[in-house]
Amino acid sequence: MCVPTNRVYLEQGKRFFFAVSLDWPGWCRRAASAELAVEELERYQQRYARIVTGTFKPGAIEVVGTVKGTPTTDFGAPDGLGPWDSTPATRAQRRRHVQLLMDCWKYFDAVAKRAPATLQRGPRGGGRDRDDVLEHVRESERAYGRAIGVRVPPRTPWSEQRLAIVSALETGVENERWPQDYALRRIAWHVTDHVWEIEDKSVK
Repeated sequence: MCVPTNRVYLEQGKRFFFAVSLDWPGWCRRAASAELAVEELERYQQRYARIVTGTFKPGAIEVVGTVKGTPTTDFGAPDGLGPWDSTPATRAQRRRHVQLLMDCWKYFDAVAKRAPATLQRGPRGGGRDRDDVLEHVRESERAYGRAIGVRVPPRTPWSEQRLAIVSALETGVENERWPQDYALRRIAWHVTDHVWEIEDKSVK
């Protein structure tokens, strides 16, 4: 399926903007201004292309709107909802987006497998090592699952947890906490953001 345009919305926080692709879940970047956020999104196009297993022809960016952020936005995660979240995706769109989420997971697993156990620290010595990042992503996904009605016990095998999330997303049944399309974007953003973190901090 070829998407003729790349619909992007902006999320405005107190300190920065997120630029979020609606057509390519997981492709999302932030910067100090709206213009810089869009530029950062474009800069990551080739990195995102390596994640996608199917055809990747995003087309030109079309900014479809701006939403106000929340305290979560200021903390560092895209959290705003827009009018596009009020109209559920078609079955074909949902199937395509779920496949892209699975592409993100597959790429994450491959990068984590070859990454060193000890990752580079930030300029002030902050940051996590590989296994800590993996545990953070796994536990975050368990929490995200609850927002769409998926409840799995702690220490559930990650593969089973992901299958439960995919099953819930494929049903198309809306949850009162998170719209399905938003939930899919949020989960894909989180795993993609951290796989790029692992890649960047694995470079010697």
